[in-house]
Amino acid sequence: MIVKDGVLVKMAEESFASLFSQKGHSEGEKEQYEAVTTAEVLRRLEEAWLNEKFSPELLEPKTEIVDIIKQQIKEVEEKISQLPKGTIVATAHYQELDRIRFVFNSYLRTRLAKIEKYTMHVLAEESSRAADTEPKLTPEELTFAKEYASSVQSHMESLALQFMPQNFQRLDHKQMASKPNMEHFVFCEAKERIADVVITPEDLADQSSINFEKGSQHLVQYKLIASLLKSNKVKLI
Repeated sequence: MIVKDGVLVKMAEESFASLFSQKGHSEGEKEQYEAVTTAEVLRRLEEAWLNEKFSPELLEPKTEIVDIIKQQIKEVEEKISQLPKGTIVATAHYQELDRIRFVFNSYLRTRLAKIEKYTMHVLAEESSRAADTEPKLTPEELTFAKEYASSVQSHMESLALQFMPQNFQRLDHKQMASKPNMEHFVFCEAKERIADVVITPEDLADQSSINFEKGSQHLVQYKLIASLLKSNKVKLI
């Protein structure tokens, strides 16, 4: 767990709560922060991190949580800097903040690693995405993906393509596109009771289904529970 019971939680709660009374926050921002407790924000961050870490595909970005955590880390750093240096209390607070920062940075790095690995695939998905569906890339990630794809293209052209016959100098992006393995097995935990979850591949004649009880853990192919993960009914562990 990121946060343990005791003084560190109390410090985090007090530090984060103090943000709302400081100048520079609009009423809308205050309502956004106050709607979710600090412990809940950190729980959601850890869950988003594990889901992203263990899922083979790129998931929808948790933009709201990322924005809140970024702001809170900045504000808490300022609060901790005011504590007497070298004390056990200050050291403990710095260590706890480092844990939170590690999870936060790891979540972002995991997403960037997937974008680099599946660049052509995620760009193709984004270009064909219906207007009423949520994007899998933030504006910043979309810019990164396009620039990364352009860099790969330029590198391939300067390294090899320019020396090849004319009819071999074009890259087939569809053939180049590496796709996530949706048949990869993952561990998941049910966040609520889910009835009749199919646990056998679709191409098998005999389909088998079971009920997921709340808190139960299962090892299944990712594609069989992908929709449950996106609807927040299960989490990856």
